[in-house]
Amino acid sequence: MKKLTTSVLAVVLTSSFALVNAQNVQDTIKTQNIGEVIITGALGIKKTADATTSAQQVVGAKELNQAAAPNAIQSLTGKVSGLKITNTNSSVNPDYNIVLRSAKSVTGSNQALIVIDNSISTAAILGALPPEAIENVNVIKGLQGSALYGSQGVNGVIIVTTKRGTKSEKISFNLTSAVEISQVFKLPKVQTRYGKGVQDESYSDVDYGGTNYVPWENTSWGPAYNGILGGQTVPTGLPQPNGQYIYGQYAPVKDHFSKFFQNGVSYQNGLSINVGGSDSYAFVSMNRLDNGFVVAGDKLKQNNFLFKGGKKFDKLRVDGQFNYIGRLVNQTNGGLYDDLLQMPTTNDIRAYKNSGFTGYLTPYSVNPYWSIENERLNSSLEYLNGIISLQYDINKNINVTYTGNLSLSKTEQENHNNGYNKVITYDDPNVSIPTGVASYYYNRNYTDRRYYGDLLLNFDYDLNEDFNLKVNLGNNIQDRAYNARSVGGSGLIIPGWYSVNNISSLALPTDTAVKEDGGTMDNYNRRVKSYAFFGNLDLAFKDYLYLNGTYRYEQSSLFSTNINGQFNNKAYPYYSAGLSFIPTKAFDFGGDVLTYVKIAPSYSRVGNANLNPYSVNPTGNVAAGYPFNVPSYVLNTSVTNPNVKPEYFTSIELNAILGFFNDRITLEGSVYQSKTKDLIIASAPSNTSGLSSYVDNIGNAKTTGFDIDLGLTPIKTQNFTWNLHGYFSKSETILESLKSGASQVALLTYSSPSIGVAAVVGENLYSFVGSTYRKDPNGNIIVGANGVPLINSALSVLGNVNPDYTMGLTTSFKYKGLSLSAVMDYRKGGQFVSFTKGLLAFTGGLEQTADQERENGYVVPNSVQLVGGNYVTNSTAAYSADYSGVVTYWTGNNFRRTGENLIVDATFFKVREIALSYDLPKSVLQSTFVNGITVSMYARNPIAIYAKSNRNFADPESSNYSGNLSGIADTSQYPTTRTFGFKLNATF
Repeated sequence: MKKLTTSVLAVVLTSSFALVNAQNVQDTIKTQNIGEVIITGALGIKKTADATTSAQQVVGAKELNQAAAPNAIQSLTGKVSGLKITNTNSSVNPDYNIVLRSAKSVTGSNQALIVIDNSISTAAILGALPPEAIENVNVIKGLQGSALYGSQGVNGVIIVTTKRGTKSEKISFNLTSAVEISQVFKLPKVQTRYGKGVQDESYSDVDYGGTNYVPWENTSWGPAYNGILGGQTVPTGLPQPNGQYIYGQYAPVKDHFSKFFQNGVSYQNGLSINVGGSDSYAFVSMNRLDNGFVVAGDKLKQNNFLFKGGKKFDKLRVDGQFNYIGRLVNQTNGGLYDDLLQMPTTNDIRAYKNSGFTGYLTPYSVNPYWSIENERLNSSLEYLNGIISLQYDINKNINVTYTGNLSLSKTEQENHNNGYNKVITYDDPNVSIPTGVASYYYNRNYTDRRYYGDLLLNFDYDLNEDFNLKVNLGNNIQDRAYNARSVGGSGLIIPGWYSVNNISSLALPTDTAVKEDGGTMDNYNRRVKSYAFFGNLDLAFKDYLYLNGTYRYEQSSLFSTNINGQFNNKAYPYYSAGLSFIPTKAFDFGGDVLTYVKIAPSYSRVGNANLNPYSVNPTGNVAAGYPFNVPSYVLNTSVTNPNVKPEYFTSIELNAILGFFNDRITLEGSVYQSKTKDLIIASAPSNTSGLSSYVDNIGNAKTTGFDIDLGLTPIKTQNFTWNLHGYFSKSETILESLKSGASQVALLTYSSPSIGVAAVVGENLYSFVGSTYRKDPNGNIIVGANGVPLINSALSVLGNVNPDYTMGLTTSFKYKGLSLSAVMDYRKGGQFVSFTKGLLAFTGGLEQTADQERENGYVVPNSVQLVGGNYVTNSTAAYSADYSGVVTYWTGNNFRRTGENLIVDATFFKVREIALSYDLPKSVLQSTFVNGITVSMYARNPIAIYAKSNRNFADPESSNYSGNLSGIADTSQYPTTRTFGFKLNATF
């Protein structure tokens, strides 16, 4: 990575020289002053960049669409400093966790607030929005810029503005079409020294040539490929349904995991229509996405329809918007990747495509091809969103606006497993392994209704020729009602009929245990309301000094209590203040070199309503099974203090922007510190209390960090433009104290291996805590007399999910109609837990398992023994100096059960996008009805380089959990994929 850093610096220095030289030639392109850019901020309030007082970054339509990303979240990745996007579901229908400037809450949501066209939305809807329908995205990183959203804005805000009709009197059409191919790469590296087999005396009757080769094993503890069986033809799995074996050479199959995956082909087609005039406009966008996946049979189909229109009637302006999203997803269980990872390099998975359940290469895992056919999850999403905006101008200085938004969404999930319930027996007496998979069917429905309304009274006065005053006074109402209904159970009576009427064992609606399909019986009704008054003040002195202040008084039903008939719903204040000063406009200095300077300090105090609905009220839980399987109420042992209050974040921030050579070089820096008091955390009270957990304000934390953004336009002439944007970002949150006196709060715990995620006092959120080996003062592993490492009795902090820092670089070249762009980023540090590494250790596929001759046992590298009070180099093989000792060490309770062995460095470098496009000359199209045609070739994620310790176990950005538990990469997360595509864009 040192080479990467050196290269970036070289580019910057070279660009600087090129820029200086460019100043000596005639520049025919007029550059807009950086402070004149209009930015849409909180509540849709528009300001010039000069007047903004918090860190914000705008990503335009061109940047969003340059690599034809299928959704807006992907198109933002790697382009904004301080923005971390984690893929929490690497399937055909991915989910994302979006965090700005690191997590701040221990158990609450740390996701950035999503606002689409001035109405609060969700990451799921943003992920379904096609980038081509978006005008721009404003990422508000600073807390002061998002304080008007109150408790919902504590994690920063991503404000999305969709396109609207132009003022042109002519109707225009824009047609886009893209086709792309995705492929798996970065598959786990495995040893290719030993093949299929097991070290087990019970298989002595089926040994081949006195070896421990077993045809139907799923592990790689067999003989060496260069040994007695090397190159011979041997049976490579279980007998097929016809009783015959599949034979193959005893030799490693190159890239054997990749044989299972296909190239996923996807299509995107969109049409937008623009029409408008001086006082009206209309815009229609229709988009279709057909997303094929790298796993056969997994598909996503999505339709998106967006209409926007508006007209002005004298003093009244009316704007309306309607958005419909329909999505169908058909996919299999990601758990099949776990089955695939167990496959020895002896096998070519394609040989078992038609082997069904019984004829796979092993009885110890399920044939992935069988899973594709028999284990399916079908889901559908229907989303309707309507927005009405009214503006009435009382006079030239005062107007009233109202924005009302109603959104309705329904998600239905149906998943089934056809099962295989027979006991499998074979003619071979050595193969008699009872096995099977239980059949099941589950149906889940989720509905969500959201209402959002803002009523504002807006004042805009020039107090005199130097002072301008803008005041926005408003009221906000939000009402969300959401519920879930689940039915299902195990045992399909009639194969292939997927209905609750065809289940032999129904699951009770009250059952919260994990079901056969990995889910739970979700049955609930929830409703949350909030009511707020707010004010925003902007005071400008001339064109170089700006003051902004915000205040919000918010009442939320999350804090509503009704105990013994006494109702209480306390409201809480949130406020902020910021200043923006542009010295280069106030004083005459800098000349033609330093042409712009902006300094903007700010202060904010905002709370986070980190509670679940109804948690502050005493409630009962519905329990099942007693008496006589009749549901009954039991005491709720998880209690929340009824006097709990919001988590308060007090933030100070300083932003500075420098512009050189008429903004051909820009340097923006932001440094911030946020102190969090009264963190809402669940603690474990005394057993004598009878409670399982008690939720209260018990913690304090501090967040510090900075962002640096460098923009360069080294060359800008009539025909050629070269732009560069780079950033460096660093942020961390330290848990300073817990009022309970505890040293940590466990958030996720595994017993095997001994590892988990916790919030630890004095450490960065979120920390990995697990078991470790005992080590001497020099860091060498201490082993016992039997050569087995000794494990510490206490758990230790093993790392955390947060990178030490992040660097990014975006560059674009444009020569006449030809454009080339690229986006790349580098994250240094942080860790993740890889369960793939543990699984490969068990199967004998891990590279380390073949580092030494297995026949002689395994001596733990860099290990010592305590002899006579001194540490001496260890030469004793673990357990025993033979093959069985090696197997015991890697498959038993030592290596893969010890937490520190599954911690992997999360450092990576990725090229996110490369795009090459060409605009056909106007002269070619002048005799046609076509106004413009652009053809593009692009690649997304074409290059990824991981840390040395990450042997492609998992993409460091993927996670099995959403929210605060990122950094857990289990064996259901598919490998990294890359995409290559072609796009056509035509306007007429």
